[in-house]
Amino acid sequence: MSEIKRVVLAYSGGLDTSVIAKWLEVERGLEVVTFTADLGQGEEIEPAREKARAMGIPDEHIFIEDLREEFVRDFVFPMMRANARYEGDYLLGTSIARPLISKRLVEIAHATGADAVAHGATGKGNDQVRFELSAYALDPDIKVIAPWREWDLTSRTALIAWAEQHQIAVPKDKRGESPFSTDANLLHTSSEGKVLEDPWEETPDYVYSRTDHPEVAPDSPEYITIDFEQGDGVALNGEPMSPATLLAALNDLGRKHGIGRLDLVENRFVGMKSRGMYETPGGEIYARAHRGIEQITLDRGAAHLKDELMPKYAELIYNGFWFSPEREMLQAAIDLSQQKVSGTVRLKLYKGNAMVVGRKSPNSLYSEAHVTFEDDAGAYDQKDAAGFIKLNALRLRLLAQRDHR
Repeated sequence: MSEIKRVVLAYSGGLDTSVIAKWLEVERGLEVVTFTADLGQGEEIEPAREKARAMGIPDEHIFIEDLREEFVRDFVFPMMRANARYEGDYLLGTSIARPLISKRLVEIAHATGADAVAHGATGKGNDQVRFELSAYALDPDIKVIAPWREWDLTSRTALIAWAEQHQIAVPKDKRGESPFSTDANLLHTSSEGKVLEDPWEETPDYVYSRTDHPEVAPDSPEYITIDFEQGDGVALNGEPMSPATLLAALNDLGRKHGIGRLDLVENRFVGMKSRGMYETPGGEIYARAHRGIEQITLDRGAAHLKDELMPKYAELIYNGFWFSPEREMLQAAIDLSQQKVSGTVRLKLYKGNAMVVGRKSPNSLYSEAHVTFEDDAGAYDQKDAAGFIKLNALRLRLLAQRDHR
C-alpha cells in the first residue's frame, strides 16, 4: 500500500477513531479525510468537526452528513419487506448500517481523490467484513486500511497512552475499563463485551439505554395504527410520515412500553459465538405490523416462499453481502411480493409486547364467507374436502401398504 497518499476514515469523533486518524497520519504518513454519518444514533455528531479540526484536518476534508432518511428508506425498509431476522431473532440493526457507511466512504474517496478508506472495526468482529466487502463491491480497486489488524495498541491502556503522547484529548469516562461497548443508529442499539461476556449472567439494567424496563412500563395498554403502501410504512395513527420520522416515532412508543429487548448468543461470520444485547423498540413494532398486513394481503404460496427465502436473505445482510447479486436477486423477488401489501394494522403496546390486534386492506384475501362457522350460503362445499384429502393421502397410503407387506 506504499502508493496510498490520502485516506477517508469512518470517523465517529470518539477516542478510538481519533487515535486512528492521528495514527494514519503519524505512522503511515497519510493525508486523512474524515466522514461522520448521522444515522440517528441519538447523540450530537457536530462535535466531531471540532475534534477533527483539533487534529489539523482542514475543513474541506471533514464530511458530516445526515443520512437518516436514506438509511431507513433505502436500507431498513427494504430489509423489513423481507421480515429479515438473523438466526430467527436479530433484526440486523448494526449489519444494515454498514453498507450505507461504506457507500459514502467510497463516494467521498472518489470526490476527494483519496486512494483508500479506513475503519475502526476490530479483527474479531463482523463489521470489518461488512465494511470491506461493501467497499470492494463498489470499487474493486479501492484500498482498505484496518488499523486494529495492524498496530500494537492491543489494550485500552496502550491506546490511551498513545493518545496522550500525541496530544489527543481523552475523556474522563474513557480512562477506566469500559464495562461494555455500544453501537447505535435509528434502528437499534447494540451492547456487547465485558459485563455481557458470560452468557449465564443476566444483562444488568444499566446496560439498557433505548427502552424502559417492561416492569415499570405503563399499566394501561396503548393502541396505535400503522398504514402501509406496497410493503412500506407511510403513516402512524393516520398521520403521514417519512420513513425516518415514522421509525423515530415508533422508537419513542417502544421505549415507553419496554418493547424490543433481545438477549442473544449469535454466530459471527468470522466463526466465533458472541453474546449481545439488542434494543430495537421501533423496529420490533414495525416488523410485527408488517407481518400483520402481509397476513391478509399475501397469497399462501408467496408468503411461505418468502419465509423460506428469509433466512438466506438475513444471513447475506449479516455477513456483509448487501451489494451482492444474490441479495439483489432476492430483493427483486421480495419487492415483487409487496405490490399488494397495503392497508392498516392496529397494534396493542403493553409491557414489552407489540401485539397485532387488527388489520384491514383493500387488497385483502381474507374471505369471511369462506371461514365462517355459520351458514356460508354456498361459498364453500364441505364435500369437496373428501376428494382433496384422498388425493393428498394417496402417496401416504401407498407407502403404508408397502411397509406393511
